[in-house]
Amino acid sequence: MVVLTGPASELERAERLTAVAGIAARHAVTPLRPGPALLTARDQAAAADRVRAFLHDSYASQATLADVAAAAGCSRFAAYRAFRGRYGLPPSEYQRQLRLRAARHDLATGAAVADVAAAAGFADQAHLTRWFRRCYGITPGAYRAAATSR
Repeated sequence: MVVLTGPASELERAERLTAVAGIAARHAVTPLRPGPALLTARDQAAAADRVRAFLHDSYASQATLADVAAAAGCSRFAAYRAFRGRYGLPPSEYQRQLRLRAARHDLATGAAVADVAAAAGFADQAHLTRWFRRCYGITPGAYRAAATSR
C-alpha cells in the first residue's frame, strides 16, 4: 500500500507518486504508448551508483526526484527503479540514513541538537528527534549525553 498523505520531503512525495504511477501502469486496461528504452543491467547499476554518489555529496540539501534523475542521467522513474533495485530502498530512505549518521556523529561531539538538525538537513529539531528515536530507540539529547559522558 502506498500512502500519499502525511509529512514527507519533496523526494519522498515524488517517490510515492512514482510508485502509484507504476501500480497504475501495471493495471492499465489499454496499453500505454511506448516510452524510452529500458536501461540495461549495466546502465541501471551505473545510474544507481551515480544517484548514491549524488546523495552522499548533497544529503543535507532538499533534493527532488528530478535532481536525482539529473544525477543519474535518466528519467525519474528509471532512476528510482535502478536505485531501489540495486540498494533495496528508495533514495529518500537512503538520504535519511545518511542524515541520521551525520547527526549521530555531530551529537557525539556535543553539538546542540537544533544545530545538528539544521546541519544534517532535517526540517527542525522535532523532525530529527522523531526519526532518531524511530531508528535508534533513543532521543538525540539522550544520545548526546551518553556519548559526551565517556
